[in-house]
Amino acid sequence: MIRNYFKIAWRNLLRNKAFSAINIVGLALGVAACILILQYVAFELSYDSFHKNGAQIYRVKQDRYNDGKLSTQWAAGAYAVGNSFKDAFPEVQDYVKLLARGKSLLDYGDRSIKLEKYYLASSSFFTMFSYPLIIGNPKTALNESNTIVLSESVAKRLFGNENPLGKTVRGNKRRPLKVTGVYKDMPANTHLKAEMLVSYATFQADVKPNDPETAWQWDGCLTYIKLRPGTDTKSLEAKFPALIDKLAGADHKKYKSAAVYLLQPLKDIHLYSHLMMEAEPNGDGKTVYLLLGIAFFIVVIAWVNYINLATARAVNRAKEVGVRKAVGSLRGQLIGQFMTESVLLNGFAVVLALILVGLALPKFNEISGQQLSFALLKSKIFWIPFTALFVIGAFLSGLYPAFVLSGFKPVAVLKGKVLATRQGIVLRKSLVVFQFAASLFLLVGTLAVYQQIRFMRAQSLGINIDQTLVINPPIVADDSTYMRQLAAFKDELLRKSNIEGVTASTVVPGQASDWNAGGIRLKGTDEAVGKQYRVIGVDYDFLKTYDLKLIAGRNFSKEFGSDPKAVVFNKMAIQQLGFSNPEDAIGKEIDFWGEIFTIVGVTDNFHQQSLRDAYEPLILRLIPDLRGYFSVKLTGGEAGSIIGTIREEWNKFFPGNPFEYEYLDDRFNAQYKADQRFGQVFGIFTGLAILVACLGLFGLASFTTAQRTKEIGIRKVLGSSVFAIVEMLYREFVVLVAISFVIATPLAWYAVSQWLDGYAFKTDLQWWLFLVPFTAVLVIALLTVSFQSIKAALTNPVTSLRSE
Repeated sequence: MIRNYFKIAWRNLLRNKAFSAINIVGLALGVAACILILQYVAFELSYDSFHKNGAQIYRVKQDRYNDGKLSTQWAAGAYAVGNSFKDAFPEVQDYVKLLARGKSLLDYGDRSIKLEKYYLASSSFFTMFSYPLIIGNPKTALNESNTIVLSESVAKRLFGNENPLGKTVRGNKRRPLKVTGVYKDMPANTHLKAEMLVSYATFQADVKPNDPETAWQWDGCLTYIKLRPGTDTKSLEAKFPALIDKLAGADHKKYKSAAVYLLQPLKDIHLYSHLMMEAEPNGDGKTVYLLLGIAFFIVVIAWVNYINLATARAVNRAKEVGVRKAVGSLRGQLIGQFMTESVLLNGFAVVLALILVGLALPKFNEISGQQLSFALLKSKIFWIPFTALFVIGAFLSGLYPAFVLSGFKPVAVLKGKVLATRQGIVLRKSLVVFQFAASLFLLVGTLAVYQQIRFMRAQSLGINIDQTLVINPPIVADDSTYMRQLAAFKDELLRKSNIEGVTASTVVPGQASDWNAGGIRLKGTDEAVGKQYRVIGVDYDFLKTYDLKLIAGRNFSKEFGSDPKAVVFNKMAIQQLGFSNPEDAIGKEIDFWGEIFTIVGVTDNFHQQSLRDAYEPLILRLIPDLRGYFSVKLTGGEAGSIIGTIREEWNKFFPGNPFEYEYLDDRFNAQYKADQRFGQVFGIFTGLAILVACLGLFGLASFTTAQRTKEIGIRKVLGSSVFAIVEMLYREFVVLVAISFVIATPLAWYAVSQWLDGYAFKTDLQWWLFLVPFTAVLVIALLTVSFQSIKAALTNPVTSLRSE
């Protein structure tokens, strides 16, 4: 019987090639889009899922309060947290402390390599986390000071085939470090990525006699704790304030500040944490699930196509059902036959979809910024939803048509009395409305994303980043000669005709300042009124090079001997200090961690970061011998020759340091890369959704037109023009798209409004964001049905009336 089902199903597919092709291609596109998104979602959800004890590991995040108000939220908190919690709470089984560090040079013999990122890590790192050691003892590898554990790829680059265990390497040309292990390269789906780990004991030795184990006012330590199985995290969190009050309460009361510590599940960090001093830029859970919703929309639209076309063709298959029933077929057998057709058609669609995914995956990786491959097909997290997608799709898309077709009465259909029912027509129209409402919703969302990105990039930043080359800070420098090197380097560059400015700073526009200074107040005021500010260390030329607008006071100047104790505030920082008029703040002295500085200038607010973030209270603090980023303002000319000239001077004054540069506008705009990628992915899948919907509409229009052939012939005989007939055929679809617009508009408005709320500076929701998608979808829908409608209207009425 099953064999017969498949044989008949195959014959039906071949007999109705056009409708079969429309269904298979539509389903294949829907399933392919769904597979791509499922791979992306599966990868994002898989972050840090490989840790054996991942469910017991939490990161301790820190919320800082000033005078009872939340001021900052940190991924990295006080240094004393891990050991203090372990000693005080039996629920805490173990802890790991990590201090993030940037670029470094590593030498062994005559080999030298540059590393992008590493961590100082406490001794429990390899016993808590499941990063496998290839060489070394996970329990002791990070116990001693001046020891280092390398990633497999770094060890290969530095030692080749030589066993690195016990060898001594040199960090930044100075510090000897003993290799105590090699770990497998950290996978892409972890929020901790490091090319090497240096023991935390090394840091402890460096800061003596200070003890970081009791430091509650030092911020910047990432702390992870492993809880005993069955621990209630909320109950444990409730115990933290009493301990903090006991150990650090005096300082908190003194400054009217407080630190609140909360637990973040390890698996939630990548998608749901966007705090200061994150280990790396994290993903966005809302975006991931929104893409999952798009995948659902597309595949449902494809299933709707199948249901629409199958039920629309019910009249053509009525006699087949009548004959089958007349010769003894039961309704259950007929349902089995039509479900088999659905399974067969969905099966072909899945095969075609896998081929399309294979072809599209490289381009999708380029757009999404991920490195997905079919290796993910080995994962349960992919196959479970994919199998469910196929089974549910084949079942749901085939179930309704099967019941409709199998329900025909044999006597009626054999007499030719089967007509399309009102319920069937309403269902088909409702499904078309759903398809186009979903398409309109997605199209509005796509336009809103692009409009917001365009808005952010078009706004004035309040700071000039054009024609600016940024050079990464020197890694190796002699402290005793650095000031002279710095001055000579700047002087040499400024002698070049195509360089008009050079400045050094701790960060450049587009970077968050991790220098967060609390307790800053006017000299002579109570310590309790101190507030938190972001601080950027700059040299004398920062304001001039970046064309920062002074609204009060003056720039830093070497003519004033006291300027090394000078600061410039931005407008927001002045307001936080208590001044509504910037002029009133000039000359005032502030207490900055026990040192007295004078406010010499106030700048207008400027965007240090993207327009996603609100203005922050910023202090520009003069540090003449600053070892930071170099910003070189260019005036034009041949880029290659300018860069070559700068490289020569760099190698002369900072030998042994890699010359790494980028254009600042590229660096700044990279902040919008995630939004741009999201917009591109959103746009591509929106286009696919519209294409799939139009495929179904084309098939439905073809069938509807064929059903009205005789009516069209009669109308032409009675004098209707071609235009009138085409208008009649268009009218139905125009009404359906209009209803879709009415449904989609409020939903899209709400969704886009919610999304825009995540931006401090955002575009307005304008009327054209909704009208343009409606017009586009309407035109696409009419073009889709035009071929069949015009063809039918031009057909000779004699041919139409002879159809029976």
